[in-house]
Amino acid sequence: MSELTLTVMRLGFLAVLWLFVIVAVQVIRSDLFGTRVTQRGSRRSADQRPQQTRQPAAPPPQRQQSGSRQRRGAPTKLVVSEGTLTGTTVALQGQTITLGRAHDSTIVLDDDYASSRHARIYPDRDGQWIVEDLGSTNGTYLDRTRLTAPTPIPLGAPIRIGKTVIELRK
Repeated sequence: MSELTLTVMRLGFLAVLWLFVIVAVQVIRSDLFGTRVTQRGSRRSADQRPQQTRQPAAPPPQRQQSGSRQRRGAPTKLVVSEGTLTGTTVALQGQTITLGRAHDSTIVLDDDYASSRHARIYPDRDGQWIVEDLGSTNGTYLDRTRLTAPTPIPLGAPIRIGKTVIELRK
């Protein structure tokens, strides 16, 4: 074997070894510090809260004509009452709300007991809000009962995901 070939093989082996070390350090760093939670979720909900509460003010009379009994006591916001995001409020406008550690979730949970795609909250046809566990490891609890199927959420009932508690409020 020529000396040039042996040197190229040594350099290649050294490059692969350094690549392994860098990847190992990144894995250890992510395990120690977890995922970075950005403030985009809380800023966005805080900045848009006045706009979101003003915009739905006009449409509800049209909706109430078709189902005034169900709409009258309907919740208008989702509030985090315990956990690292305490005080965070999300206006309910008929869209699905996803909860978990994933960065694309509506509410990003910085909680060791939350899965990346932990649960979702969505409205049904009757105007009720439904909570569904998305196959999480530690489960989602509605009023101290572990969810096994999509379940309607009563107004003010606590939804617990790890150390985070969320409630629907008017």
